[in-house]
Amino acid sequence: MSKGEDGPVGQKLAIALAFGSSAAVMVLELVSLRLVAPYIGLTLETNTAVIGVALAAIATGAALGGRFADMIPPTRTLGPLILSAGALVLLILPVVRWTGDAVRGSANDLVFAVLALTLFAPASLLAAVTPMVTKLRLSTLAETGTVVGRLSAYATVGGIVGTVLTGFLFVATAPISAIVLTLGAVLVVTGAALTVVLRGVQAAVKPVALALVGATLTLVAPRPCEVETAYHCARVGVDPNRESGRTLYLDELRHSYVDLKDPTYLEFEYIKSFAAAINSSWADERRLDALHVGGGGLTMPRYLTATRPGTKNQVYEIDPAVVELDKRELGVQTGPDLAVTVRDGRLGVRAEATDSRDLIIMDAFSGLSVPWHLTTRELIADIRRVLRPDGVYLVNVIDHGKALFAKAEIKTVQAEFEYVAVIARKDEFSGQTGGNFVLVGSDRPIDVAAIGSRLEPKMEVRDQPTDFVGDAPVLTDDYAPVEQLLTPYES
Repeated sequence: MSKGEDGPVGQKLAIALAFGSSAAVMVLELVSLRLVAPYIGLTLETNTAVIGVALAAIATGAALGGRFADMIPPTRTLGPLILSAGALVLLILPVVRWTGDAVRGSANDLVFAVLALTLFAPASLLAAVTPMVTKLRLSTLAETGTVVGRLSAYATVGGIVGTVLTGFLFVATAPISAIVLTLGAVLVVTGAALTVVLRGVQAAVKPVALALVGATLTLVAPRPCEVETAYHCARVGVDPNRESGRTLYLDELRHSYVDLKDPTYLEFEYIKSFAAAINSSWADERRLDALHVGGGGLTMPRYLTATRPGTKNQVYEIDPAVVELDKRELGVQTGPDLAVTVRDGRLGVRAEATDSRDLIIMDAFSGLSVPWHLTTRELIADIRRVLRPDGVYLVNVIDHGKALFAKAEIKTVQAEFEYVAVIARKDEFSGQTGGNFVLVGSDRPIDVAAIGSRLEPKMEVRDQPTDFVGDAPVLTDDYAPVEQLLTPYES
């Protein structure tokens, strides 16, 4: 190409292709995290692994794209490359969902392996676009640096834009399935148009057929969610043994249980432990000022309102879609006794006035993922500031096996509160099994005997469980390796 000629791919089109392909890779990476969350959780380790796969795909695509650009004219490969990437994107959702549905509750490594393969292939193809359009835009060696630098810069900007739009807009406003389908469709249309212009209609037929197969499979693939939120795969199930009973599932876990007709009915053991600690700390029917970090199905706010008239409940829930699901299917009605604020729990605690709450309940941890910034000593110190001198802090912690995370959280609560007790099943204390550990922290003596008298026979409460905690670390904002400490449940 002599200087001044635009060739088959002009500068504006080359920039658009480099920008768009990089943006598509980042969109694909971020939605993949949510795609596997219902099956393997959304943790730091999951995030790291998915990012690693995406970076490996980018490196592979860039290397192979440059090599093939020197071997085969990019005008022959560019269109089919993007078209094939779009077709493979459309296959990701049905393949992952069918695999996840088939092995639900086990073989999580298989689910991730399937995701890695289905993510790696289209991401590699998309990463190969920039070196190919760079090859097409090079006219003389004298302008190599300018061309390579310009297209690399636009590709990087495309990655930034794709990341920002996905994190702040796409995931917050559209289901994951819609994002994947739209991305795949855009790539297919773009690739098909380039293929037809550069090579003719015949070259686009097979990739388009593959794309149609992927789109069709997506429509019939299992849907693990009733609602796909920015943080969870959420649904509400009806209890077959209790007509008015409802269970809120977040990802694959039973997160909350409520009885629509009887808010005093408590199903889960840890919720009963909450109630035992509360009712042993204050006289019956005394109204409380309660703060709840983590909303879920709002079981405890309902219970407190029903058993202690006049109680004021403030709930901080980070996921607005869960709040809407609560209102739509669990009959939640906000008012003077129940305020629900969509906000990160730590920011919510920070905004609370000093000595303003009798009770603070932390129920924001799940068995698959833990918001580490809600586990640290700094957060607990702020909670102690908000509590009145005779206030009580309750925490639900899920752990299994050696329970290293549960022990670290107990040690962290002990670092701030003078009195700490732990409620769990007897076999959980022995390390034979795992589940929920309810931590009770206060600056006034905890009536362990009264709590124990309200628990079921298989439950136990321990005062200052130093032997159980051992040499567990105190979690801080500077050091909180909760994912590494957490022992997942294995069926």
